[in-house]
Amino acid sequence: MKSHASGQETEVLDIHDCWKYLRSASVCRVAITTDGGPEIFPVNYVPDYGTVVFRTGPGTKLDAAAGGLPVALEADGLNPYGTIAWSVIIKGTAKVVDTQEDFQEAADAGLSPWEAGSKDHLVRVTPTEVSGRRFVINAPSRWWPPLDPAGT
Repeated sequence: MKSHASGQETEVLDIHDCWKYLRSASVCRVAITTDGGPEIFPVNYVPDYGTVVFRTGPGTKLDAAAGGLPVALEADGLNPYGTIAWSVIIKGTAKVVDTQEDFQEAADAGLSPWEAGSKDHLVRVTPTEVSGRRFVINAPSRWWPPLDPAGT
């Protein structure tokens, strides 16, 4: 664990722990860059053979995947007691996949659209980099400094 001046410890996760945490969550944020600047979208996903798969409809996410643009995904979570937090980031390339086998594997893994509307496109993100961290959550009394630094 790395120790910081504040006394808080942050552990850098190895690749296996990153995938373990990704399998424990079902929602992440997908970040892409468009002509208008950065965009971030929540999506539900499933890890699939070292990649991440999500469904989408026509629009910005599909355009980014069809264009082979780089993307980043971030998933976060807490342990059952709310005392330890984790965060995993995947950087990679997105690609639209459309075989029946891909759709069947995603469905078998539990991927289904959460939002109403057409989500007929499957996007697979292949990582070029996977990183993560885990840390103990400080008590709320340690989140903010006192209003009066002198303590009076």
